[in-house]
Amino acid sequence: MALQISSTLPAQKLHLFQAKRASFKRQHSTLKPTSTITPSLNYSSTSSSTTGQAKKHLANLEKLLQKQVPEPINQTVSQPVHNISNNGSLENNWGKNLLERLNSFRVWPAMKAAEEMSPRHLNRLQRLLSKTEEYSPRNHLGPRWREYHGSNDWKGLLDPLDENLRREVVRYGEFVQASYHAFHSNPAMSAAKPPLPQQVTLPDRSYRVTKSLYATSSVGLPKWVDDLAPDLGWMTQRSSWIGYVAVCEDRREIQRLGRRDIVIALRGTSTCLEWAENMRAQLVETPGEHDPTEIQPKVECGFLSLYKTAGANVPSLSQSVVQEVRRLMELYRGETLSITVTGHSLGAALALLVGDELSTCAPQVPPVAVFSFGGPRVGNKGFANQINAKNVKVLRIVNSQDVITRVPGIPMVEELNDNMPLAYAHVGTELRVDTKMSPYLKPNADVACCHDLEAYLHLVDGFIASNCPFRANAKRSLVRLLNEQGSNVKRLYTSKAHALSLSFERKGLAASGCLPSPS
Repeated sequence: MALQISSTLPAQKLHLFQAKRASFKRQHSTLKPTSTITPSLNYSSTSSSTTGQAKKHLANLEKLLQKQVPEPINQTVSQPVHNISNNGSLENNWGKNLLERLNSFRVWPAMKAAEEMSPRHLNRLQRLLSKTEEYSPRNHLGPRWREYHGSNDWKGLLDPLDENLRREVVRYGEFVQASYHAFHSNPAMSAAKPPLPQQVTLPDRSYRVTKSLYATSSVGLPKWVDDLAPDLGWMTQRSSWIGYVAVCEDRREIQRLGRRDIVIALRGTSTCLEWAENMRAQLVETPGEHDPTEIQPKVECGFLSLYKTAGANVPSLSQSVVQEVRRLMELYRGETLSITVTGHSLGAALALLVGDELSTCAPQVPPVAVFSFGGPRVGNKGFANQINAKNVKVLRIVNSQDVITRVPGIPMVEELNDNMPLAYAHVGTELRVDTKMSPYLKPNADVACCHDLEAYLHLVDGFIASNCPFRANAKRSLVRLLNEQGSNVKRLYTSKAHALSLSFERKGLAASGCLPSPS
C-alpha cells in the first residue's frame, strides 16, 4: 500500500507524507506512563517551517497595525517573545504582547458588550424574552442606607452607577408602575359617594398599602365638550385615584434596608382634566411664610391645583398624605424610619410638592427623598432653594431624548430674570440616561417611547456609566418593553423574537397605561 501511494507522489514531497503517516503512531502517554508506546518520527523540519511562516505573518501584521495605531512617544512597550515549546508549538506570549501593543484591553469590554448584545445570541435573547421578572441581587444596605437615600446627594454613586443604587431606583420605579396598573384596572369614580379602597398589587410583598390618594382638578371642561363627546366617562371626572401610601412590614426586609421605609407612589397624567391642569404653566407663589429677602418660591399653577384641591367626596392630595404620614410616624415611634416619594411624569411633579410639605409636617420628620422619573420642571429657582434648605433629597432620572423633562418654561429665562412668568428651574441631582444607549431601542424612538416609564426602567437597568455601553448582564425582561413599545424596538430583535416563536401578548402582565404627559 505504501508503494502504491508513494509512486503517485512527487519525490520532493514524499517526506511530508511520511511525517503525516508517522504522526498517527502511538506515542508515549504522559497520562498513562505504564503503557508501552512506540515513539513517533521527528517532524521538526515541518514544524520549524510552519513556525517561521507564522512569525513572518505576525511581524507583517504588527507593522501594519503600528502604522494605523501610533503609540505614545513616552510609552514603553515590551517586545514580543516567541518561545517554542518542546512539541514545536508557539506559546501565547506573542498574542498577549500583541494585545498590549494595540491597547486592546481598552476596547475589549466595549467589543465584548456589543457581542453579547448582538441578535445572533439567540439563547440570551430567548432568556430575556421568556422570563417575566429577574432582579439584581439585593445586598444588605443597613450600614449605608442613608447614603443610598441621598444623604450626600448620591455623590460617587451615579457615574458609574452603583449596583445597589440601580436596584433601588428600579424598585421604586416599579412602585409607580403598580399605581398605573391599579388606576387603569378601575379608573371610574362615583361622584355621589366616597370611593372604595383601590386594589393595588405591589411588586414588593414586603410592603403593605395603607392609604389611597386622590387628586382633584379645580377646572372643568366646557359644556360643548360633553356635547361633542358624551361617552368620555372617567376621562372627564374631576377627582381620580392617583397613588397610594405603603409601608414596609417584613422584618427581614427592614433589616436589609436598615430602616422601615414609607413609600408614596404617584402615577402620571391620565385624565382630560389632568392634561388641562398641566397646561396652566404660569407660576404662582406657594402657601406659607417666606423670607422677603430671598427669591420667592413659586410653582406651576396646574400642579399646585391638583395638589391642594379637595373633591366632593375625597380630601386633597396634600391633606391625605400629611395625615397618613403623621399616623405612621406615631404608629412606629421609636423605630428608624425613612420617607420615599416616587412618581413619573405628572406624578414626579407632585412628588416634589409632597416632599416639600412632608419635610416640615411634624417635628423630627424622618429623612425625605424623592425619586422622580421623567419629571417636568415644577417651580422657579426660589422653590429649588426652598427644597434644598429643607434638606429634601431629590434624584431626577432623566432621558436625554425626553422632551417632557425640558418643559414648562423657556430655556435660559431663569438666568435672565427670576421674576419672569416662565422662569422655571430644575431641582436636585440628575441621573441621565439615553435611549440611544440601548441596543434594543431604535435611536429615533418616538416621543411616547422616550417618556415611557418601562423604557426608563429598561435604560436604568442597563446603565453602567455615561461613557460605557449598555450593560451586557442586564436583568430586566424585554417582554413588557416589547408589549408597550414594540414599534420602537429594533426590527432585528422583533424578527428574532418571532423566529423563536415567542408570544408577546400580555400573559399575566397588566398594561401600564403610561400615557405621555403634555406637561
